[in-house]
Amino acid sequence: MKSNKSIGCLVTECRFHAKSEPMCSLESIQVSKNKPTAATTESDTECASFEQE
Repeated sequence: MKSNKSIGCLVTECRFHAKSEPMCSLESIQVSKNKPTAATTESDTECASFEQE
């Protein structure tokens, strides 16, 4: 699986994890908020491109 050197990823459970290194294999990802109000911390956001392996 080809890794994208611009997107680091430590979530090995994702089907897009590059496996051979801590990178994502997607060309781009979608980041979204996980609450309806303004995001103010890292935990208020998530990778919406995640798919379970």
